[in-house]
Amino acid sequence: MRDVIERTSRQRRRACLVAAVVMVAASPLHGAENADVSRCAGLPDRERLRCYDDLFAPGAAASQRSTQSAEARPAAAPAALSAPGTGDAGGHVGLKPGCKHSPLARQWDLEQDDESKLYQLIAHKQNYVLPVRYSTSPNNRPVSPNFGPAQDQSLDHTELKFQLSMKVKAAEQLGGYADLWFGYTQQSSWQAYNGANSRPFRETDHEPEAMLVFPMKPDFTLLGFQPRFANLGFVHQSNGQSDPLSRSWNRIYTQFGLESGRFALMVRPWYRIPESPPDDNGDIEHYLGYGDIVGIYKSESGENTVSVLLRNNLQTQSNRGFVRLDWSLPIPFLPQAQKIPVLNGRTLKFYVQFSTGYGETLIDYNHYQTTIGVGVLLTDWM
Repeated sequence: MRDVIERTSRQRRRACLVAAVVMVAASPLHGAENADVSRCAGLPDRERLRCYDDLFAPGAAASQRSTQSAEARPAAAPAALSAPGTGDAGGHVGLKPGCKHSPLARQWDLEQDDESKLYQLIAHKQNYVLPVRYSTSPNNRPVSPNFGPAQDQSLDHTELKFQLSMKVKAAEQLGGYADLWFGYTQQSSWQAYNGANSRPFRETDHEPEAMLVFPMKPDFTLLGFQPRFANLGFVHQSNGQSDPLSRSWNRIYTQFGLESGRFALMVRPWYRIPESPPDDNGDIEHYLGYGDIVGIYKSESGENTVSVLLRNNLQTQSNRGFVRLDWSLPIPFLPQAQKIPVLNGRTLKFYVQFSTGYGETLIDYNHYQTTIGVGVLLTDWM
């Protein structure tokens, strides 16, 4: 019975696609509508069907002709560009044509007129694999304030690193204001090329968190940015190892998400919850600081993304910090028509990650090193 239903569904989809192509070919505006059909075809199933419905519903063609006629009038274009807060779609500056809402709004399901992402597993932070990641100074003898330096780990400079990060919305409009999200991020560093040392997983950091997300209407600006959301969160991070390599901490935080054109900013101050002694990393704030800032810039095409993550302990003496730069772009040797789809309708991309400072991983919180890695990115910050 399931096979019959699936076969019928596929037949209906093919029939809809054929009908769409026929309608486009018969239309005097078929060049513009072909672009819309191509945009619809690249969307996930439910969004694709809704896109076709919007495109070919009664009156849609007339609405598009009216819109295109308005865009063709030379006098109208400067007025639209000069109006404050306008953009490619929905008043959001810097969006690709056809995008209804801003990247942060889609990532956090902030708009009530969107289809709800309740109970859907979606990307949280970046998801990536770096088959080659090189460190200038491997942390061969991790140091704990309570246990001193560990035994020599005999680490290679080159290892494999990957990160998996997901979140799910568990409830929305709590009290009429906030959405409840749960997230999980796992980052692993694997000495995959260290055959002399049995190729161990050097470090795996686990980071579950809970977040109350308060959407904000972008009807005002702050230093040129439109506030999009404010989060209240609790996060636990640990590496699951035993002493003397055990590391963990618990934090509560507030995070603010802001946008300006194709640039997004996420600012997150935190407070570490004190732990009862013995504390394996009681001085962790002196290295990882009291918050982080993430800045993301997407190119006009949306295919290239550059991001930076910053941390600092804000101390004048013994100042310590961390900087990570990320760059993702289409894989050069993959033809446009053969891009590999991954989570949430996104595509596999070439990825470069550079970092310098303290705390690339939890075991390295008090170790300074510079690293560079290359690999593939499954999903970006937004």
